[in-house]
Amino acid sequence: MTFVVPVQYNFLPRFYKLASVSVLSNMMVPLAGLVDIAFLGHLADIRHLAGVILATILFDYLYRVLKFLRSSTNALTAHAVGCDDPKAVLLAGLRSGLMALAIGLLMIALQYALQKFGFLILSGSPEIEASGVDYFYARIWGAPAVLLNFVLIGWFLGREMNSVVLLMSIIGNGSNVLLDYLMIVKWGWESMGAGLATAISQYLAVITGLIGVCFSIPWKVLPTALQEVFDWAALKETVALKSNILLRFLALISTYAIFTNLSAAMGTIVLAENGLLLQIALLSQFTVQGVGMTTQTLIGNFQGKGTKEQMIPLLTVSIFTSLLMALAFAVASVVFPDTVFGLLTNHTEVNQNISTYTVWLLPLLGFTAVAFMLEGYFIGLKEGATLRNAVLLAFGLGFLPLAIAAWYLHNNHLLWMSLVSYMTTVILVLGLQLPRTLGKQNLKNQELLPSS
Repeated sequence: MTFVVPVQYNFLPRFYKLASVSVLSNMMVPLAGLVDIAFLGHLADIRHLAGVILATILFDYLYRVLKFLRSSTNALTAHAVGCDDPKAVLLAGLRSGLMALAIGLLMIALQYALQKFGFLILSGSPEIEASGVDYFYARIWGAPAVLLNFVLIGWFLGREMNSVVLLMSIIGNGSNVLLDYLMIVKWGWESMGAGLATAISQYLAVITGLIGVCFSIPWKVLPTALQEVFDWAALKETVALKSNILLRFLALISTYAIFTNLSAAMGTIVLAENGLLLQIALLSQFTVQGVGMTTQTLIGNFQGKGTKEQMIPLLTVSIFTSLLMALAFAVASVVFPDTVFGLLTNHTEVNQNISTYTVWLLPLLGFTAVAFMLEGYFIGLKEGATLRNAVLLAFGLGFLPLAIAAWYLHNNHLLWMSLVSYMTTVILVLGLQLPRTLGKQNLKNQELLPSS
């Protein structure tokens, strides 16, 4: 007996091939970050761990917010591939790459102002802030490489060249782990060593990606593409999409930044506990983002080719797959808290009460998986305005009221509830928009039917 896959699900082998490589490459980013935390968490002085957790808030803004470069490049590239337009594929990478390089160099030029402004807002003892500042000044030099890596990853994923992305991740994050060991453990550079190791590893990754570009671009199309890089009419659409996706990342990272800052206001132990729990949450997020990036790629490709009847089946499969992954992380943390968090730090004052809050990982990681897949669906459709409206409502109505109440009542459980509420609101708002996209699809299908 042979099992026949329904025609609307014939993308499954392609989906899981792309998703498996994308997930593996995405996981290496937070895994390297976990190694940073593990090295620092086993130093005698806890201020280095707390300082890096605090300084990471700034990099959540400076780097994770700017991941709109990756998502927008992925959507534009996948759509161009679906339309079989090699020049548009090349232009998607060139325009995004120039923007990334300009922003990265500007960040280096403004590093002193960024540091002063950031640590003026953040809360922490002078010793913790000093450690965080050392980490910031070391890591900021990798800014141009980080942003170019975002563009390269989005561009390669849009072309379904996931093996290049995986190679970039292996080289970049593998070198980060090795340099962490040398700079933190062997040379005793502590938080500065962690930041410097991350910056150097990003340049190694971008060199790997640029070599991949040289071997994969259609060189005969390059001269024409270079002449059209600054076509302002085309740039307007590109900037509009990037701006809306930027707001998505800004709302998400602002949510986690406020969460971490309020954790710091509740004390060093609460900051360390919540920081370690967030490392698990981020590991889960980076993993399901691999599925989300695959969803963006295929949705954009289906739209370019006009095969829209496969979009909802793709969304269903991606939600089911990401949920299984996210809940695996949550269940492991809830059932084996001593084992999981014992790998990250040996400070008993942090580990002894952390199991009190691990249960929040179950709803948070589950709802985050569903929210990210819905976001990937709308990014793939290039509906940036729909995504923008959803995250702004989630931030203003879902997160902020509960976060303010948690701060006022000094209640960490209520603070975790605010994150869950943010993701729930995103799901509700985007879910209500799904019938509209189905209506467009059904109308298109009716137009293609022969008249009787």
